[in-house]
Amino acid sequence: MSGTFHAIVLAGDRGPDDPLLRHTGVSAKALLPLAGQPMVLRVLDALGASSAIGGMTLVGPDQALLADCPALSALIATGRLAWLPPQPSPSTSALAALERLPNDQPVLLTTADHALLRSAWVDRFCGAALASGNDAVVGLTELAGVRAAFPQSRRTALRFRDGAFCGCNLFAFLNPAGRRAPAFWRQLEQRRKQPHRLAAALGPGTLLKYLTHQLTLADGFERLSQRVGARLGAVLLDDPRAAVDVDSPADLELVQALLADGA
Repeated sequence: MSGTFHAIVLAGDRGPDDPLLRHTGVSAKALLPLAGQPMVLRVLDALGASSAIGGMTLVGPDQALLADCPALSALIATGRLAWLPPQPSPSTSALAALERLPNDQPVLLTTADHALLRSAWVDRFCGAALASGNDAVVGLTELAGVRAAFPQSRRTALRFRDGAFCGCNLFAFLNPAGRRAPAFWRQLEQRRKQPHRLAAALGPGTLLKYLTHQLTLADGFERLSQRVGARLGAVLLDDPRAAVDVDSPADLELVQALLADGA
């Protein structure tokens, strides 16, 4: 698996009204200092230490802000890191980066706010994704483990009949068919404020079964696979820290505490 994957890191911002930017006063979320290091560099270091990763592309922050982080600018200038300007949404940023890569290139997608990312998680996720037989894979961890480890933290969960799961900001697109997943993601972004159109995209029956907790995780991926036209699946990670990103002042406080404790 050595160097099989190209990593795409999304580092765009939600704009000046982002509570985290207002709280910290930083110019870009990705450049938020954590334990003396800009957050995005922590993510890039973890990816660079993974045996699965053979190249990296950063999408964002805005070019004018790169000068605020000389170490990041140096990585880009030396060619060790490709950079693209952020697009209007996460899905369009991902699609812009994917368009620059060969269609058969396996890709790992993550985010610049995944401040606790570890190379061991990347190795485990990428290896399991390749072995899964799926076209695209998402990383999940059980909500129960996250709640037990961080009872004070509020995390979004996907709730199925056989359990609740948190996303880990890790996605793998393994072949050309797998790249249909971010295109479908774009459709959902466009329809998120129009429930009737969102239901049409997912399938009204599927959406109803999910909302009433009648779907198992496997059933959900099977139905979604049919909609997307690709085999979709999940890799479960057992470390609850994999579900922690820095998306709010409360998240920032939690991550700072964990890093101070050597997490």
